[in-house]
Amino acid sequence: MADRQVITGGLVLSDPAAGAHPADIVVEGDSIRGIAPPGSVADAKPVKAVNRLIIPGLINAHTHGHGGLAKGIGDRWSLELLLNAGPWINGGRRSEDRYLSTLLSAVEMVRKGCTACYDLSFMLPVPTMQDLHAVAQAYVDAGMRAVIAPMIADRSFYQAIPGLLDAFPPELRALADAMRSAAPEAILTPIRDAAARWSYSSDHIRLGIAPTIPLHCSDDFMQACRNLAVEFALPLQTHLAESPVQRAAAQRRYGTTLTAHLHRIGLLGPGFSGAHAVWIDDSEIDLLVRYGGTLAHNPGSNLRLGNGIADMRRAISAGVTIGVGTDGSSSADNQNMFEATRLAAFLSRVFDRAPAEWIGAAEALQLATEGSAAVLGMAGRIGRIAAGYKADLVFLDTNHVNLVPLNNAVQQVVNTEDGMAVREVMIGGRFVLRDGELPGLDWPGIVQRARDAATRLAATNAAARAVADRLAPVVDHFCVGLGLCAHDLPRRLPAAAPRD
Repeated sequence: MADRQVITGGLVLSDPAAGAHPADIVVEGDSIRGIAPPGSVADAKPVKAVNRLIIPGLINAHTHGHGGLAKGIGDRWSLELLLNAGPWINGGRRSEDRYLSTLLSAVEMVRKGCTACYDLSFMLPVPTMQDLHAVAQAYVDAGMRAVIAPMIADRSFYQAIPGLLDAFPPELRALADAMRSAAPEAILTPIRDAAARWSYSSDHIRLGIAPTIPLHCSDDFMQACRNLAVEFALPLQTHLAESPVQRAAAQRRYGTTLTAHLHRIGLLGPGFSGAHAVWIDDSEIDLLVRYGGTLAHNPGSNLRLGNGIADMRRAISAGVTIGVGTDGSSSADNQNMFEATRLAAFLSRVFDRAPAEWIGAAEALQLATEGSAAVLGMAGRIGRIAAGYKADLVFLDTNHVNLVPLNNAVQQVVNTEDGMAVREVMIGGRFVLRDGELPGLDWPGIVQRARDAATRLAATNAAARAVADRLAPVVDHFCVGLGLCAHDLPRRLPAAAPRD
């Protein structure tokens, strides 16, 4: 009885295709034991859910917890301008800063109905055990599930793009060329040590690995990451063909597409996931289907950085498993999975297809729950309200204006909800958000610490920012030109012809 609860009095969305219906949810320990008719369970502690629509927790298939301290930084930035600014956005951080930044991201996700995420945490130049534990502790304190994948590389951004270094005048080339990554073994040894001694439950905080962008990694480094992933059963995620620059640069460096090159060096497989995949073609989709792998769709970030619109219907129809992500708060400015899910549905409608082929509300919600669970390597454990799944539940207030009147629960969750109706969040049978509050977190204290950290880091990174500002015009000009070489796969509308 002590660990047996019955959530009663609410509307339950256990199957997006079927809609919501009155039901009770029986929870034992951290898992759902069954869905029962209303009022039929007597031998359990009642948890009242009157005026609540209960949905499965949304799952963020791709984010960067380090972005929590960097909201609102940058405006008209392409991905490449963002990467150029990376040293001052993310530099000079202590373990405490990594903890605070990740906690800010986690709190936002929980408040907006997200219960698990895949976090590619910035760990350049070298990850440390202390930093990994700081990130893990942030998710523990917020009560979230997470895959923590240190984001690593053995090439700098400037080395990664063929021809970019040579495009700088000599005085700027020296500045760009001085930014070098650490030696591969220095990067990978701490991850190996962490994997061998990882003490967190794999149900809650799982270690992964994230060679950040294939072009930023030598083939030997990518294969070493794969070997670590295989040895320790770690999920592996990379940014795959996120921008037109990456597609064109892959052709220059490898003579083929990024996905074909990853297949050639043995990266594709069931534990592999690619984030964004805006600039992949049908042959690449075929490789993902044939050899395994999932995709994390980040529609908001793709728009924010001007990378274009990923055609996920092509991948879904071919049989690729798709999840939905927000990306980090320095590249998308929020951690709102309701917004990301809505964009995943709406942006499928810009392609020249009949409405029957668009991503509808029920499918979008499935992508953001079960689809994302598969990307995290947690399929069959999270992402549904069903017997045997973890009790990761989000309670929406049906008296909130977003849900009044409740004409269609699934369509309003996807098309209307923005996180404002979230009142409670349960993860593993335990409430981590109760009546809009996070028990156990000193939010005013966190706010002050975050503000102090942001002020200190701005001063610490002022010189790095000045260097990036000098490099930015060349990066912008060169990468815009290189991106135009990806004309074989349009993912953006052409510019309007000038008027006479």
